Amino acid sequence: MQTSRIAAFVAAALLIAPQARAQSVEDFYQGKTLTVIVGNGPGGGFDVYARLLARHIGKYVPGHPGVVVQNMPGAGSLVAANYIYNVAPRDGSTFGLIARNLPLIGLLGNNSNVRFDPRKFTWLGSSSDFSDDAYVLIVRKDAPARSIADAVRPGGTPLVLGGTAAGGGSSDVPKILHDTVGINMRLVAGYRDSAAIYLAMENREVDGRTTELSSIRSTRPGWLLPDSNFRILLQYARRTRLESLSDVPTAREFAPNPKARELIEFTEAPFAMAYPYAAPPDLPRDRAAALQGAFMAVHRDPQFLQEAKVTGVDVSPVNAADLRRAIEDLSRASPETFDYVRKLLASGKDG
Repeated sequence: MQTSRIAAFVAAALLIAPQARAQSVEDFYQGKTLTVIVGNGPGGGFDVYARLLARHIGKYVPGHPGVVVQNMPGAGSLVAANYIYNVAPRDGSTFGLIARNLPLIGLLGNNSNVRFDPRKFTWLGSSSDFSDDAYVLIVRKDAPARSIADAVRPGGTPLVLGGTAAGGGSSDVPKILHDTVGINMRLVAGYRDSAAIYLAMENREVDGRTTELSSIRSTRPGWLLPDSNFRILLQYARRTRLESLSDVPTAREFAPNPKARELIEFTEAPFAMAYPYAAPPDLPRDRAAALQGAFMAVHRDPQFLQEAKVTGVDVSPVNAADLRRAIEDLSRASPETFDYVRKLLASGKDG
C-alpha cells in the first residue's frame, strides 16, 4: 500500500513539473506588477525618464503587467543598485534606473559600499546615448564666475557647487573638472537628490551644480531662457559643442595637456549609456529577453516619443548588448588610468 502511494506521488510530480517548467513569459507576467526602481528622488531628470518609461513599457511585455515606480534615493543611486543586485527578486518582476557612472565605480573596486559586479547585472539598455545632451556646469548669474575663464582663474573666489554623494555625477564630475580643467570650486556634498540641489541653488545655498541639460529642460526649463537668473559655463561629456549651446565651450577644449584630456575622455565614457536600466543577475533567459525587447520597443512608441519631446528629454536608445560592450570596454582601461581615477574620486578634493 505504501509503495503504491509513493508511486502515485512520483507520477503526479512528474506530470506537474513539466507544466511548471513550461510556464510561458506571458503566463508569468499576466496579472503581475512590474516594479521600476529609481535610484534618485522625485523631481529630477532620472525620475522623469523612469516614469515616462513606466507609463508605456507594460503594453510591450507579454501578459501586459501593471507597472509601479518606486523611488529609492541614496548615495548617488548606490542604494538602489545594491538593492537590485542583491535583494530584488530574480524573476523578472523588478528592474531599475541607476546612475550611469556606477558601472565605472564598480569596476574601480575602491568603494566598500559597492556590492555588485556591473558585468553581472541583467542590462536592459539605456534611454539615451547622450548624442543630443550634455552634462553642464550651470550657476546662478550672481555667482563669482561669469565664464569658465573666470572659474579657472587662480586666486579667484571658489564656486560653491552642490552634489549628492560619491558615485553620483553631481559630486564626481566637479572633482574631475577641478583636477583636469582647474575649476576653482568648493563641493558641498550630501544633498538627498537632484531636486534638493536645485532648491539649494534657488535659495542661494550654493552657486551651482553639474547636471544633465535634459534634466534642466524637463524640470527647470525657465532656467534656459535668456532672461533667467542662471547661466551655463561648460559642457562635459561632449566631443563637440551642442548646436543649442554653441557659445559654451567643452571640457575637452579647456584641457591644459594631453594627460588631462585623456582623463576627461575616459570619465566621459559612461555617458554613452546615459540612463541605464538594470535588472538583477541570473534572470530566466526568456524573461530577460522579453524585458530587453520591451525596453527597445517603448523607445519606438509614437506616444512615448511625443511625450518625451514635450517633456524635453533626449531619446537615443542603446540596446542591452551595446551597453554591456561599453562596460567591457571600460574594464579594459590601463591599470594606470584606473589608479589615477581611484585616487581622484577618493580624495574628495574640492579646491
